[in-house]
Amino acid sequence: MATSADTYVVRPAEDNWISRLFDNKAFLIFLCMLPAAGLLIVFLTYPLGLGVWLAFTDQRIGGRGEFIGLGNYYWLWGDPIFWMSVWNTVLYTVVATVGKFALGLWLALLLNHHLPFKSLLRAIILIPWIVPTVLSAIAFWWIYDPQFSIISYVLVDKLGLLDSYINFLGEPWNARFSLIFANIWRGIPFVAICLLAGLQTISPSLYEAAMLDGATAWQRFKHVTFPMLMPILAVVLTFSVIFTFTDFQLVYAITRGGPVNSTHLMATLAFQRAIPGGQLGEGAAIAVAMIPFLIAATMFSYFALARRKWQQGEGND
Repeated sequence: MATSADTYVVRPAEDNWISRLFDNKAFLIFLCMLPAAGLLIVFLTYPLGLGVWLAFTDQRIGGRGEFIGLGNYYWLWGDPIFWMSVWNTVLYTVVATVGKFALGLWLALLLNHHLPFKSLLRAIILIPWIVPTVLSAIAFWWIYDPQFSIISYVLVDKLGLLDSYINFLGEPWNARFSLIFANIWRGIPFVAICLLAGLQTISPSLYEAAMLDGATAWQRFKHVTFPMLMPILAVVLTFSVIFTFTDFQLVYAITRGGPVNSTHLMATLAFQRAIPGGQLGEGAAIAVAMIPFLIAATMFSYFALARRKWQQGEGND
């Protein structure tokens, strides 16, 4: 008895809209980026937008604010404490950045040579950067103490170079430069390690060719090291300026803006006006006033990195 085998025909699945959607490359890219975009919107875009909105209101803690336009900025324009904070911020950023880059580059050049215990030295250098900012601030607060300062003790009691202890935090200019020194101490490891990483990428053959041509150490630095470091210098400089310009913890923990508001930066003044002072709108206006400076630093990095010929040690056309 003959039996016929059943024949099964596999038919292609219908091309519905869901399968077409997931075959779309643009949709898949959007789907993969959606979680990151959501986090950025919730934790970055919304707080930033809220801060900008508060800058144009008279919002106070515990009350409802009204839109007042540029009223906060008109008030700040005539506020001498605000302009002092702007001056302090610019001075703090420029002097600290120059100090960090000069010492950081010098340290990176030293560590780039073959030294004994080089790995251990690199780890030790990172300690100021690793230590929490508040702990560093407390240490410097003791170092600058008018009665127990180790610096004053050595200069007065041991060496006899001074007649009285230095009032580091009680005089405006002493306090400003004390904060700048503390910031330089904390920032040198970041600059040094980043520039050291850039130095490691420079081919030794370039130095060998320069030495064969009779170039001195300064000429090798000027014509080989510095041009090849320019891309990473631009990035590190930008981050250093941003970190220094927006510094809050170190200044607030050591001086809290004193004496008599003489060491306030824009970040610390914004916090003081907004939280302890209760003027959320005014504090937000001071914070928003920092944005143009930060944009300028970012644009510097963008245009510096656009100069691709720096990577070959050449100049622009």
